Amino acid sequence: MDKGPQDIRDLRHCLRMKSKYAILLVFVVALVIIEKENNIISRVSDKLKQAPQSLMEINSTDPGLLLSENGSLLSLSELDSAFSQLKSRLQNVTLQLGGTREPAVAQRPRRHVLLMATTRTGSSFVGEFFNQQGNIFYLFEPLWHIERTVSFEPGGANAVGSALVYRDVLKQLLLCDLYILENFITPFPEEHLTPYMFRRGSSRSLCEDPVCTPFVKKVFEKYHCKNRRCGPLNITLAAEACLHKNHMALKTVRIRQLEFLRPLVEDPRLDMRIIQLVRDPRAVLASRIVAFSGKYETWKKWASEGAAPLNEDEVQRLRGNCESIRLSAELGLKQPAWLRGRYMLIRYEDIARSPLQNAKEMYRFAGISLTPQVEEWIQKNTQAPQDSNGIYSTQKNSSEQFEKWRFSIPFKLAQVVQSVCGPAMNLFGYKLASDQETLTNRSISLLEERRAFWIT
Repeated sequence: MDKGPQDIRDLRHCLRMKSKYAILLVFVVALVIIEKENNIISRVSDKLKQAPQSLMEINSTDPGLLLSENGSLLSLSELDSAFSQLKSRLQNVTLQLGGTREPAVAQRPRRHVLLMATTRTGSSFVGEFFNQQGNIFYLFEPLWHIERTVSFEPGGANAVGSALVYRDVLKQLLLCDLYILENFITPFPEEHLTPYMFRRGSSRSLCEDPVCTPFVKKVFEKYHCKNRRCGPLNITLAAEACLHKNHMALKTVRIRQLEFLRPLVEDPRLDMRIIQLVRDPRAVLASRIVAFSGKYETWKKWASEGAAPLNEDEVQRLRGNCESIRLSAELGLKQPAWLRGRYMLIRYEDIARSPLQNAKEMYRFAGISLTPQVEEWIQKNTQAPQDSNGIYSTQKNSSEQFEKWRFSIPFKLAQVVQSVCGPAMNLFGYKLASDQETLTNRSISLLEERRAFWIT
């Protein structure tokens, strides 16, 4: 049925009205969306205004993107990009306000330095180079507690087992999880408090505010702080102090196998720098005989009677120690990909002769700035008129004392060391003595010049 002219006019009018209503509806919806977006931006702006001004400066918000007083932007076309950028700024502010417990990490790379040595190699003295740095949290021999608690027989699978335990505890300590030590400290800490932390006084970080709490009477602390009286160590405060220092350093004589440290070097949470400290094994033996006299009665007997069988267990143990040190050094000097730029080999004798120069090299390797405080300590403690008393003293006339061992060990014992530690001595540049006269004649150097490849 055909429609007349009037019907066509009515149809056109109806369509025009529907179009007007549709346009109006779209316009209203657009206004609602814009208003909602403006409310969101306004709330974000309010949050940002509540943040500290310093954090706003840190995140460098572009003034051109700031909101006006009514919370709207200059034009709708800028809405998407501005909101995305403000969201990014807000995320940064959130991280600054509480999203991280390590404010120092955001400012500079956090280094984790491991001083790896054996007993009587001068590691206590060298460790002070890092202990005296105010922005480094330094721990002195924390693995001592594990050695005292967990019993491992030397050699074979037990040696591997002990190395793995040491490594896993070491990783947690480098991450500032000091609570891990509570499993090994005896008596067991109560409410994270202990007066039994080994050599606490050798770590400035454990003896300064806020870790040094008020002194508690009638609480005996064997390894107390040296220059002030503190209460029992609060492990929670110590862990928090560790997190707030720029860097972490740790000294240990209880890790011998460098290859076991690979998981730590490859851990993305750690930025490891390993410094292996070595010393002439003849000097090490001479020092141990004095420092640990009771444990070296057999050696003293050999020195007086003139017999030192190479097949004796103690001699073979010395051979094993030298080989372990040598193998670790050879691995480090080969610079495998996982260790490249993260390993440094240094001799105690070189440090003793030029302490400040070598301290600068170690700090340069670690990527940490050497402060005047450290330089002052080195100058003061390496030019003493005579060595201080005590087997663990860190005050020395270092340029004169590093060869004193040549007059305290009989040639027959030096020969034993040379026989079983020859490969290690050759690698590290220690010359063999052919007789007693050569051993005690200081005009004859037993030290090769430092080799460039020793530092990597």
